[in-house]
Amino acid sequence: MAGSTGGPTEGSREADFTDYVAARQQALLRTAYVLTGDRHAAEDLLQTALARAYLFWQRLRDPGAADGYVRKIMINEHTGWWRRAWRRNERSTDALPEPRSPGTADSTGRSDERDAMWSLMQSLPPRQRAAVVLRYYEDLSEAETAAVLGCSVGTVKSQTSRAIAALRERLATEPVTGCAR
Repeated sequence: MAGSTGGPTEGSREADFTDYVAARQQALLRTAYVLTGDRHAAEDLLQTALARAYLFWQRLRDPGAADGYVRKIMINEHTGWWRRAWRRNERSTDALPEPRSPGTADSTGRSDERDAMWSLMQSLPPRQRAAVVLRYYEDLSEAETAAVLGCSVGTVKSQTSRAIAALRERLATEPVTGCAR
């Protein structure tokens, strides 16, 4: 019997995990979206990460480390997807996308800037993109980012530096109106 060993029962494990998912799902989904660039792929990535996290939830000693644990699973899973040839950026659909009409753009042009920056982010290699997402989107320290990525702080620094240099270079060659350089 699980409860007789003094450890958490199956019911409390499920309740703890359910509470965690309810509280953190949207934030984790945003991270997954930044990693994948696609809402559906982000949902798939988060679902896979949460399923894997659930399997080892009872081993998690520090509840405060749950976000880092799930993020690490998401990064590893996303890297695995990226390595598989069938998970490239091409998406097959039955219909061609409608061209954006000039009247649909927002008055500030911010969505065009965001789309252009997102496109630049997607051009980064997955490891560099993950480092940038964790450092600047998730606002993790270099040490926390290193722990999530399973690498040294020096590697985080170099990956982040290379990513930012690549983004600056691409911005210089493909200027985006209104984006700061």
